[in-house]
Amino acid sequence: MRPRRRPDLVHLGVLLGFLLLCYRAGASIHEYSNGAFTPRSNSFFFHGGSEGLYASAVVNITAPSSDGDSFIQFESVTFRRTKESASKHSDMQQNTGLVEAIIVEIQDRDKIGGRYLNTNAICCTRELNDQNLCKVGEVIIRPTQANSDWPKRIQTFFEGSSKETTMMTQTIPIRKTGMYYLYFMFCDPLLIGMVIKGRTVWRNPYGYLPGKMAPLMTFYGFMSLAYLLLGLIWFLQFVRHWRHTLQLHYHITAVIALGMCEMAFWYFEYANFNSTGTRPMGVTIWAVTFTAVKKTVSRLLLLVVSMGFGVVRPTLGGITSKVAVLGAVYFVASVALELVEHLGNINDFAGKARLFLVLPVALLDATFIVWIFSSLSKTLEKLQVRRSIAKLELYRKFTNTLAVSILLSLLWIGYELYFNATDPLSELWQRAWIVSAFWNVLSYVLLGIICILWAPSHNPTGFAYSEDTNDDFDDEGVSLTGSGARGIGDNLSKLERKERKNMDHVFGIGNDIEEDKRE
Repeated sequence: MRPRRRPDLVHLGVLLGFLLLCYRAGASIHEYSNGAFTPRSNSFFFHGGSEGLYASAVVNITAPSSDGDSFIQFESVTFRRTKESASKHSDMQQNTGLVEAIIVEIQDRDKIGGRYLNTNAICCTRELNDQNLCKVGEVIIRPTQANSDWPKRIQTFFEGSSKETTMMTQTIPIRKTGMYYLYFMFCDPLLIGMVIKGRTVWRNPYGYLPGKMAPLMTFYGFMSLAYLLLGLIWFLQFVRHWRHTLQLHYHITAVIALGMCEMAFWYFEYANFNSTGTRPMGVTIWAVTFTAVKKTVSRLLLLVVSMGFGVVRPTLGGITSKVAVLGAVYFVASVALELVEHLGNINDFAGKARLFLVLPVALLDATFIVWIFSSLSKTLEKLQVRRSIAKLELYRKFTNTLAVSILLSLLWIGYELYFNATDPLSELWQRAWIVSAFWNVLSYVLLGIICILWAPSHNPTGFAYSEDTNDDFDDEGVSLTGSGARGIGDNLSKLERKERKNMDHVFGIGNDIEEDKRE
């Protein structure tokens, strides 16, 4: 992508952020605004939400908002049918249209519909009604043996020729831990075109966080302390040797600070989310921004270190603009993905729209990886030619660390694909948080290793760029044509002879040569 398009990408990111700021995001409050029903078999349904819920710690719910309660609460849920549908009934008629709210735990999904009756019908038919197997016009439900009230059925009727009907406000207690799905369904074809509005509130015993997200609040708390500890150790080492610090040390400090702020913001965002049931928009935007900035800066840090910045070259030279463009594009793509993930659908399953934002980020990550290892190969080659033993050993350790991290990443991506493929209905929701937590842990470990390898010391000259050895040789930023190529070749030959002479002197080879001459 050409650099002149960077303002367009930035404006796109700002516009997306503004649009999402205007959107009122919920947590375990599922809001419906003129939602349409979808046909399936001989029924019509609207998906009202799905979340992992833990069993109530309280036997009887007397106050739905009290601690220890787990429930699903219906608030102002209204159904509106078309004028044509309402006109087919008179004001004197009763029960002129039935809408059912079905709550089912995912392991009992086979109890919805007529599968156990050897039929594909979801709604009861005349034939099944005549056999006293179900009531015509209702969804077929086979009660569980342990609890005849589940799957839960809540019925709401239209009266006369009215175009609207509202569900009674009620709270459904959750007695069993599981992944719960809510569907609004009707069987009467005369209700085609009906829409739903209102909201439902889902709560766990510990608060309003969905079951998938609850462990992440504790995880972010521990990660905040981990970054604080790493930052404290780094700061003490930094202050101790501040006279000998390199420019690279300031970049590492920035990444540590960004990681600390990112984890802290996510912890407070989840804590507020858990206590109120709605996401604090301001904190969420800050957390998303810090996440995108930290991801971008972390990848740029790995890239410039791989290029030998501060070690074998003082600047990036002519490729600075390319690095900046890649970082800017990655930041915009990462912000868009994070905003959709955290301000979009609140159900405990990933939306299809997320795929279109994951692909650009994945491609950009692949670009970073290829560029990083390509730069590392060139840097190692230069250090081998110059026989810079200390720097070569440093970069070999860094290369091995990156290789291991890439291998772990690929293995984890494979596990994540397997996990999602074998669990399409989120039955393993209690373990799902580990998938996202792994990437934070891997990033932290990699940052910690970089801190160890490039730790400030009283004698950093062994790892720092040195003008005496002409380390700023850059075959990417200089044209290798004409006399320029010959000049560079002469400089490189002189550099190699000088470093070889220094190395020979270090290992005592020079003394043997002098003795041979005297003989």
